[in-house]
Formats: sequence, C-alpha cells, structure tokens
Amino acid sequence: MQHLKSILMDETAVDRALKRISHEILEKNQGGGGLCLLGIKRRGVPLAEKIAQNIFEIEGVKVPVGSLDITLYRDDLSEVSEEAVLNSSNIPFSVAAKKVVLVDDVLFTGRTARAALEAVMKFGRPEAVQLAVLVDRGHRELPIRGDYVGKNVPTAKNERVFVKMPPIDSVCSVEIFGE
Repeated sequence: MQHLKSILMDETAVDRALKRISHEILEKNQGGGGLCLLGIKRRGVPLAEKIAQNIFEIEGVKVPVGSLDITLYRDDLSEVSEEAVLNSSNIPFSVAAKKVVLVDDVLFTGRTARAALEAVMKFGRPEAVQLAVLVDRGHRELPIRGDYVGKNVPTAKNERVFVKMPPIDSVCSVEIFGE
C-alpha cells in the first residue's frame, strides 16, 4: 500500500510554476499570436486554461484552449482498461498552421505525449507542437522531453506523482506517494 511521502508543490508553487511557463511560452514564440493550447485530459485541461489566463494577463492576448482526449491513441490501451471510454476531444478551432502547446500534468514515460502528438495530427497539420508539463518525473521510454517544465522531480519507478487541480479536485497541489 502506498502512502503520502511528501507534498512537492502547494497552490502557491503551482501558480508560480505556471506563471513562469506562461512567460517562457511567450518568449519562445515571440508573443501569443498564432498560439493555441491543448490540455490533455484530464488535469492538463485546467492547467492549459490557467496558462491561457496568465498569457492574457501578461500580453492581453486571448489564446484559444481546447481539450484533447488521447485514450484511443495510447499504445498501452489494454493496461489502461479493457474497454476504452471515449471522453472526446473539444477543439473548437483549427490547429492547422498554428503553434500548438500540449499541456499535461506529469511527464513520465513519454507515452501520453506520443499519443497526444498522434491525436493532434488528426485535427490538422500544426506549424509546430510544443509540450508544457507541470512535473517531469523522469523514466522516459521514448525520446520525448518537455519544452516547458514547472518542476523536475527525480522519482523511483514505483512511486506515484499526483497533481490535484480544481475544478477536478478540491485542492491544488502536487503529491508523491510511495511504499
């Protein structure tokens, strides 16, 4: 049975990391023009919305935000569940010729990011695809890295990192569980 080992980030630390990521996105892309954010369901969506809010506060630019369901694109589908549940993506804009920033909570093996890349291509051909993650915990199985990382956290493979984000969760934090 796993138990809480530590709280890696509280709400203040998460907000600080997301503000830094927002500034880094604007700097790398010379502003918010031509950008769109796609939150990977579930907790990547509120993270993407918060980044979009930060970008608006910094630059006065409204960056479109969508949600991406990668369930059917996972190569480990049988490990996720016997039968895939399609939550559906919600992308009310074209990604064609845009700079797409995929937003996820935790980068681990890289398989979720790979599935998200495949899913994005079904919606059009972006100019570029970048990856923003709140936590990079290592243990990559694919050659994928985050372009924007809130916190690098070395973990053991048997540990679990949980991001809690409203409105999905009642609190905002990043916690690590282990034996």
